[in-house]
Amino acid sequence: MAEKKSKLVEIKTKPTAASVEDFITKVTDEQMRKDSFVLLEMMKKATGEKPILWSSSVIGFGNKRYKSPTTGREVDWLRIGFSPRKANLSLYLMMDINKEAATLKKLGKHKTGVGCLYINKLEEIDLKVLQGMIEASFNRK
Repeated sequence: MAEKKSKLVEIKTKPTAASVEDFITKVTDEQMRKDSFVLLEMMKKATGEKPILWSSSVIGFGNKRYKSPTTGREVDWLRIGFSPRKANLSLYLMMDINKEAATLKKLGKHKTGVGCLYINKLEEIDLKVLQGMIEASFNRK
């Protein structure tokens, strides 16, 4: 079978020069704002990277080019990140959710999606488990 040719695709979610701290400060829900600053520090510590605001609401660390095995399309995207959404904190940890079942059981109250981890409040989870997940995700090649 012939290998599909790569094509770099331009996506709407792109890195900006906007201040991450200013963005978090404007989060109206007090608990979400506090949790966002905690996540910011956890991810800074785990990555050693400077946070970047992607588009208007995603805080990312690192940069990686991802290639779709089915379409061959490539996109530049953050290695890990999060976004304080209205309903919850959405964490973008590049991991296979199906392979993380044992770790997720230890984490505490959460939901998962394709490549996303949803947490309502950090007080409902084990922060040491989350820190380990953040570090493992960022260090994956």
